[in-house]
Amino acid sequence: MTRYTTLIDAASLAALPSQQVLIVDCRFDLADPDKGARDYRDGHIPGAVYASLDHDLSDLSRQTEGLGRHPLPLEQAFSALLSRWGWQPDLQVVCYDTAGGALAAARLWWLLRLVGMRHVAVLDGGYAAWLAAGLPVESGESAARTPSQVSLGFDAGQVLLDHAAVRAGAAGKLLDARAAPRYRGDVEPLDRVGGHVPGALNRPFADNLGSDGRFKSVTQLHDEFVAVLGATAASQVVHMCGSGVTACHNLLAMEHAGLHGSRLYAPSWSGWISDPARPVAKG
Repeated sequence: MTRYTTLIDAASLAALPSQQVLIVDCRFDLADPDKGARDYRDGHIPGAVYASLDHDLSDLSRQTEGLGRHPLPLEQAFSALLSRWGWQPDLQVVCYDTAGGALAAARLWWLLRLVGMRHVAVLDGGYAAWLAAGLPVESGESAARTPSQVSLGFDAGQVLLDHAAVRAGAAGKLLDARAAPRYRGDVEPLDRVGGHVPGALNRPFADNLGSDGRFKSVTQLHDEFVAVLGATAASQVVHMCGSGVTACHNLLAMEHAGLHGSRLYAPSWSGWISDPARPVAKG
């Protein structure tokens, strides 16, 4: 069976043997956190399980630790989630949402890579691409999967939690995935202050997608990231956004474009500004 490590199209997903793939619906709405679960029950890709950004892919109880609005789940909790899904090492995992992977699908893709998985892909174009292809859907809760026993740890080399290293410039070149008005500090709809970490560059995650909601070509993505990063090696790039979610979209896009080895500053902007003493750049 062909293995997918970054993106997969709807037709290729439909062709995979159902017993060899774990499909995860990651639809989520920041303005209505329960909407994704409701949408899942109304209709989803057959066999898919559901993952909530707030409850499964984050640990909101850790927000007081300065880890941002969507702190990473603990290793034990994430392992328990995979156990409930019946994950096995030989499974291909496919994640999807409604935003071309930009909300939670890329976050799950990155979390799975963080525990050492490589056969993980995001559905290019998301649920809309599946529907546009005329492929079947099912409603209600997914059929129960046989639980497994999973105990995995995060690779500390892929994630950065150290605000001091970021402030000292020792983390690497920061690449901020937020829209340009938020990066500049013109507006800030979610966090207490707008702006960006001094020295950070801006690459809005939405720029990874074409007008059809699918990722741009490998060549175009490669050239656009190089245009922003210049001579900075991919391994020296550290992604950030508002809370460490859409930054994963840029990380996914770079990996798909052959620019390997970048990392995530997981607390991102909301974690950075948890201490008012940290500097804020505007413009």
